[in-house]
Amino acid sequence: MTTAQTSLQLADWRARIAALYAAVRAEPDPAVGHRLWRTGRDELFATHPQSPVADQPELRENGVRYWPYDADLRFTAEVLDTEPEQIEVYVGDDGMVTLARVGRIDLPVGSLDVWRLLGYAGGLFVPLRDGTSGDTSYGGGRYLLDTAKGSWLGGDDTQLVVDLNFAYHPSCRYDPRWTCPLAQPGNTVTVPVEAGERL
Repeated sequence: MTTAQTSLQLADWRARIAALYAAVRAEPDPAVGHRLWRTGRDELFATHPQSPVADQPELRENGVRYWPYDADLRFTAEVLDTEPEQIEVYVGDDGMVTLARVGRIDLPVGSLDVWRLLGYAGGLFVPLRDGTSGDTSYGGGRYLLDTAKGSWLGGDDTQLVVDLNFAYHPSCRYDPRWTCPLAQPGNTVTVPVEAGERL
């Protein structure tokens, strides 16, 4: 496959993910939106050429696993001021990406840093490493938001909608061709978050 073909497929994958989140945001019932998200992800994982489980027939056929939806794990969180910080993260073929901390959110499970990806794409990034990491979820953590890749549940200029039921494993959990930025200390909590995607 040529570089152009791969790039076009990846652009299509990201467009479909963004459209899926748009459909989720348009759904007034978050539980129904979550089912829509799971069904859409299962379809993409099963059929799309850029699926991170392309070489794992069982996951392509059966889908990935999730904890049951818990309505108590959806929050509208104020983005609080915090000390600015920038870190450089290696992301494989894409080289280095700079993350700039722009705030933090306080949730019942703990406080999480909110990052902005510096560079052309921009975007907000909120990873999560919790008490399930390395046991019933990926050891490197999961993503709550990565708006450069379309995952966005809503918010305004002071708040973010954060639904822990939408926590998902980064692609590097499934395929070593991906190198993903993982949760930093400010995105690590000890509480087990039994919501979202699981092993």
